[in-house]
Amino acid sequence: MRTEVDRVGLVLGLSCYLLWGAFPLYFRLLDRAGAVEIVAHRAAWSLGFCLLLLAVTRGWRQVADVVRTPGTLGTLALAAALVAVNWLVYVYGVNTGRTIDAALGYFVNPLVTTVLAVVVLGERLRPAQWAATGIGAAAVVVIAVGYGRLPWISLALAVSFGLYGLAKNRAGRTVGALAGLTVETAVLFPVAVGYLLVLAAAGGGTFGAGGADRAAHMLLLVAAGPLTAVPLLLFGAAARRLPLSVVGMLQYLTPVLQLVVGVALFHEPMPPERWAGFALVWLAIAVLTADGWRQAYRRGPGRPGVADGAA
Repeated sequence: MRTEVDRVGLVLGLSCYLLWGAFPLYFRLLDRAGAVEIVAHRAAWSLGFCLLLLAVTRGWRQVADVVRTPGTLGTLALAAALVAVNWLVYVYGVNTGRTIDAALGYFVNPLVTTVLAVVVLGERLRPAQWAATGIGAAAVVVIAVGYGRLPWISLALAVSFGLYGLAKNRAGRTVGALAGLTVETAVLFPVAVGYLLVLAAAGGGTFGAGGADRAAHMLLLVAAGPLTAVPLLLFGAAARRLPLSVVGMLQYLTPVLQLVVGVALFHEPMPPERWAGFALVWLAIAVLTADGWRQAYRRGPGRPGVADGAA
């Protein structure tokens, strides 16, 4: 039975993943600031933007419910730590000329999620999922041998985001994207602002520093708030309108765009061993996706729910 894809949901989903895919261009504009400073601004201004949205939408009740539930609050605090690690590694990778490594991390992420399902949740994998995981592991070996080192940025991004998704799943589907991000950034806010104050006191902060483009740089740092929250809200809206299989396919737009930016715009090197590793990852994704479509076809035209995510 054929299910028509919601056009509005498709536009929302495409917008979300296109924005995430274009993030390297934004972070390169901030490269005068260090990765830690950028992430601190991202956490601080994201909270401000979320509070503004909560005031407009009157969504305080869900945040209050989370605060009154110690288990959910603790899980979201763990999620906040994981997403901070993910943001930090990602910004560091982009601004040190390793955008392609970041793209590889998000290609590998579904495979890491599959492994976490076995190790943490005790799920049993189907043969195709085992095959995809094995191919993905071979890809990491190929790249590591070719470079003489592990692609640690790729692995750190894949693992941190996989664990973040697991934590969000444990928090429950009742915690929406806006409420979840508000709590997570509220957890990060004291550390972020404390770091920025210490940095400013030491004369090392770039926010408000002199220079001909001072105002533009300050606005770009403030824009980290809406640029973090808007794609998440688009994702949350799209996930409620689209089948899980369609969302799963759309998610690869982000690393594809990151790869294009890294190769075509940033001119990062792409030697044969890296192409070989990416080819193996794409093969693993193809196996995983085909297996997912086959299982969805067997179940019929149902629309399983999708947990909120972030990037």
